[in-house]
Amino acid sequence: MRIALLGCGVVGTEIVRLLRANAGDLAARVGEPLELVGIAVRRPERVRDLDIDSALFTADAAGLVARDDVDLVIEVVGGIEPARDWLLAALRAGKPVVTANKALLASDGAALHDAAAAAGTDLYYEAAVGGAIPLIRPLRESLAGDRVRRVLGIVNGTTNFVLTRMDETGASFTEALAEAGALGYAEADPSADIDGYDAAAKAAIMAQLAFHTRVTIDDVYRVGIGDVTAADIAGAREMGCTVKALAVAERSADTDGISVRVHPAMIPRAHPLAGVREAFNAVFVEAEAAGQLMFYGQGAGGAPTASAVLGDVVAVARNRIAGRRGPGESSYAALPVLPMGRTVTKYHVNLDVTDKTGVLATVAGAFARHDVSIRSVRQDGRGDDASLVLVTHAAPDAALSATVEELRGLAGVRAVSGVMRVEGGEP
Repeated sequence: MRIALLGCGVVGTEIVRLLRANAGDLAARVGEPLELVGIAVRRPERVRDLDIDSALFTADAAGLVARDDVDLVIEVVGGIEPARDWLLAALRAGKPVVTANKALLASDGAALHDAAAAAGTDLYYEAAVGGAIPLIRPLRESLAGDRVRRVLGIVNGTTNFVLTRMDETGASFTEALAEAGALGYAEADPSADIDGYDAAAKAAIMAQLAFHTRVTIDDVYRVGIGDVTAADIAGAREMGCTVKALAVAERSADTDGISVRVHPAMIPRAHPLAGVREAFNAVFVEAEAAGQLMFYGQGAGGAPTASAVLGDVVAVARNRIAGRRGPGESSYAALPVLPMGRTVTKYHVNLDVTDKTGVLATVAGAFARHDVSIRSVRQDGRGDDASLVLVTHAAPDAALSATVEELRGLAGVRAVSGVMRVEGGEP
């Protein structure tokens, strides 16, 4: 089984190492040896710490994909173009593809799935969402006989490390992000992580699989963690909660649709996701028959991601040898993706108020005008230090947002802060 590898960075290098180190085991599991026949890189002349023939390296990725002696293509370059063209060419030629490219799958996965279906070949991408965490195959195969209601996950190690440090040490966002960078958990430009783009791509892929519906990154509501403050973290702790950057995909209980979103949220410390620390990832799945499941592990890194890639390679190679195709895209449900305003959520709100009679009634009136029910309210402090901490019952997000905007202009309300969604149960 002859393999072309596109990309030889951190992940690609580990793939080469594992192919060589585990060659005997992989051949036994597949039924044929796995032979690496070419590696496409930007700079073939660069010296690499790999004990392989330098003639394997080429700058012509398109030419490598088109070669007659290539049976299977692995892509770990990332990005949309030119990776999209390379993978479409491979699939149209009937060559199965294994990719870790979350950005491409979340933006134009439909084109790849269509090409794979038309050619009767495989498109596998276990490494695209959770690194070494087995998640794609359980959603696509293990739970195929069930009805998934909700997927709730921590799918970005950088943001989880930052929020863990803020929670455990009291550090500010800036301090925690600087530590993440120093330890190698954050890129020099961390915006894709901090602003939620990485998690949004993964949320789109999870939603596609969970709800049998085509979802793109443009369908995902996205808020980053840059505005989370130490005061927000402290407020969550007082409520028995912690703050996590969550990817949420769920089927609406009231309408025939789904919502997909990425944002920081308070979750009760008793929830399994609350204990996921530092750069680890975890995804919590709720299904009608299977109940609650959690998948946990290292969500990124060269070796963990390479492990997931090679798991797909073994599956795809077995299929090819047996003359069959593995599970393809399932998008029969075609459920509408609801706008964020129609998504039902709960809010935590902290109000700096004037300590005088009638303020609480005024605040309650604002919630009532938008048909939002208050689950709990607590007053802290007296005089100039007076504040109200409120948690709402579930309501359409548009109504909750409108309520917060009205609160900002109410007499007796000096400031509105600590506005954050609440997920994962009651605090």
